[in-house]
Amino acid sequence: MIFYIRTKKSTVQDNLDPKDILLADDDEDDALIFKLALDQLDLTYELRRAENGELLFVMLKEKMPYILFLDINMPCKDGFACIHELRKNKDYDSLPIIMYTSHLSQKYVEDCFRGGANFYLSKTEHFNELVAKLKKVFSFDWREYLHYPPSTQFLLN
Repeated sequence: MIFYIRTKKSTVQDNLDPKDILLADDDEDDALIFKLALDQLDLTYELRRAENGELLFVMLKEKMPYILFLDINMPCKDGFACIHELRKNKDYDSLPIIMYTSHLSQKYVEDCFRGGANFYLSKTEHFNELVAKLKKVFSFDWREYLHYPPSTQFLLN
């Protein structure tokens, strides 16, 4: 488990609690790139990382995050199994789940949409694209409104 904390430079919003972000991804390099992209946003955050699907559920019981980014390919329990288990449990009804994966298969996208994910965010080779996609995700106030886009807007481009 990796834990990062980043606070913004002095702004009007400094008194806001940091957004607790949980990233479920077994790839250390992908987690580092994700953290670096978050650093580009005007966002105060805490980033926790679950390295597999079983650890994810342990961490969720410890503390409910503001948002969950969930990879599909993970050891112990993959992202498909995780999202189905999460959406079956009413305790996680208000948890935004963003699929964060390198797979762009239409079947995977459809399965995640039907499984109850809020967005499908593909990993990219272009850092600035990831930053732009994360800006879109964090443009929503997830505490106020659990956004479920239509299928045509589910895949963040």
